[in-house]
Amino acid sequence: MDWVAFLGRTISNGCAGWLAALRANAWPDRLRVRVIALYMLIAYVPMMGHVYRDAVGHVGSDFLAFWGAGRIVAAGIPWDVFDLATERAAQAASHTGQMVAYVNPPPYLFLTWPLGLLPYAQAWLIWALGGWLIWFAVARRVLPHEPLAVLAYPAAFLAGCHAQNGFITGALLIGGVLAVARNTRRSDIVAGLLFGALVIKPHLALLVPLWLIAARRWRVLGAGAASAALLCLASLVVFGPATWAAWPTGLHVDAVLMAQTSGPFFLRMATPYALLRVTMGPSVALAGQAAISFATAILLWRIARQQGATAATGALMLAATAIASPYLFSYDFPFLIQPTLWLVAQAQRLGWRAWEKPALIMLWLAPLATRSAALPLHANLMPLAGLALVCVVLSRLPGAQSTISGWSGAVSAGNSPDARGSLNTST
Repeated sequence: MDWVAFLGRTISNGCAGWLAALRANAWPDRLRVRVIALYMLIAYVPMMGHVYRDAVGHVGSDFLAFWGAGRIVAAGIPWDVFDLATERAAQAASHTGQMVAYVNPPPYLFLTWPLGLLPYAQAWLIWALGGWLIWFAVARRVLPHEPLAVLAYPAAFLAGCHAQNGFITGALLIGGVLAVARNTRRSDIVAGLLFGALVIKPHLALLVPLWLIAARRWRVLGAGAASAALLCLASLVVFGPATWAAWPTGLHVDAVLMAQTSGPFFLRMATPYALLRVTMGPSVALAGQAAISFATAILLWRIARQQGATAATGALMLAATAIASPYLFSYDFPFLIQPTLWLVAQAQRLGWRAWEKPALIMLWLAPLATRSAALPLHANLMPLAGLALVCVVLSRLPGAQSTISGWSGAVSAGNSPDARGSLNTST
């Protein structure tokens, strides 16, 4: 029996040593992180190939909605993009046998129009891979010396698999925050133009105006309002008032989906509302989401009022968006690379705290991990990861006296004397 005891001690000592290395952030080192990211990129290639075969086969893709809308616009009848029968006919040319309803606002048609001029399979590749590269070109500026960690971000892989618009909205949000942080006249205008373009998916910009108003960044706000207004006006002129009049018809599809009482829709949705809806019912979900959105808004207001609109408070704004918006899916989260890698940059500059590196690796993996586990667990746990990200960002904000462990602590810190101063949609 001595060998059994020896084996037990060996395993125990090995586990203790490994845990000590994780606590001290000695593992993984920078080289291993890069190797892990490279391996993930290599793994994405066959997985993306499988997704592509399904997308152009008989499984279909969310991209059908964008491509079909582009074909309808190219045919000269943009107001019919919200008509289900017309959409079905337009998407039939993909030969997938599937249909996905188009529900985005009319300005989004400027993006879909060129796609409708291409064959479906070619347009899918250009949209998915081109969007990934555009997002990467913007996002890598957050941490320029770690391009692999950016390119391999799991939320980017999800956006690519779905051929969704998370790359576009992510590039707009990240680019806007980076431009605001530069705080020059030109960068303020650029930031406003980028934020205003989020009129294509406005619920992702839920906290942006609050952040800018709290920080008194009026030039950015003015440029953003002008950008949004010009995009809406341009779409009115190009696509006609009938298209705007038809848009509420498309929103009826979302209403039907949100009224579901079973099925995987709310497991794919990655918001507190969806998690509470699955576990506690619609009334609790609505009240819970409202409370969380209000709490994050108050928290962001107090901190931005004191510290202004910087890369740090921008990281908080983007992290908070993941739990404040009631209607988000995993493919919407490429923008979370900014708060995640902002934390890495802070740790590299100021020193790693106990367990911080493994925690950030788990948060980096969270969009894909929670999406993969949602159906088996019958719960999408991404809101918990989003809350954790908010708390870690809070603990790294300049002037923070202690790690923020919960909402009550976060609000207290913000109020203390030291802190004051098949029917689917594709959206």
